Amino acid sequence: MLQTGSRVSTRESIHSAAARLFRTSGCARTTVRRIAAEAGTDPALVIRHFRSKELLFLETMHMTLDVGPLLDAPLDRLGERLAALLLDLGGSARGVFLALVHGGDEPHIRDRLRDTHEHLFVEPLRRRLTGPDADLRARTAAAVAGGLLYALWVAEDQVLLRLDRTELVSRYGTLLQEVLTPRGSLVSQVP
Repeated sequence: MLQTGSRVSTRESIHSAAARLFRTSGCARTTVRRIAAEAGTDPALVIRHFRSKELLFLETMHMTLDVGPLLDAPLDRLGERLAALLLDLGGSARGVFLALVHGGDEPHIRDRLRDTHEHLFVEPLRRRLTGPDADLRARTAAAVAGGLLYALWVAEDQVLLRLDRTELVSRYGTLLQEVLTPRGSLVSQVP
């Protein structure tokens, strides 16, 4: 039976159903009909409330990251702190990341993915760095961080997944630290 509740509860039901489906199936494999069925409503109401599946996706898929640990870490431990923070992500962050990656063929979704990359990874790192190439180092470290998430969550690299967390944090932390504060560089000695 279709939902006959208020406009707000129908919208909320659609929103919740879409968020669950996008996280588990991605944007391409989630249909408006499937969202409507999960929400107990009519597909026309999905479009009436959100105008399109892509706009609904953009409204529901927001990845967040607590950057406090990055801002509080000593600069010479920033790589390790970032690696640990990435490995502690999971749950909804994993679902959103996967949904964004799988939906990356759509221009609006690609823009959201780019925006997420910029605001969650690049900007917090750039705030911690100094020197003429601070932006490039922040972007390179963000790319390494995104690569780790991709390897773990998309490619499901079994060697990395089986590796002891401490070992993975150590290896990726060292890699990230070298990108953030290259040895022999004056910037590595600036707090």
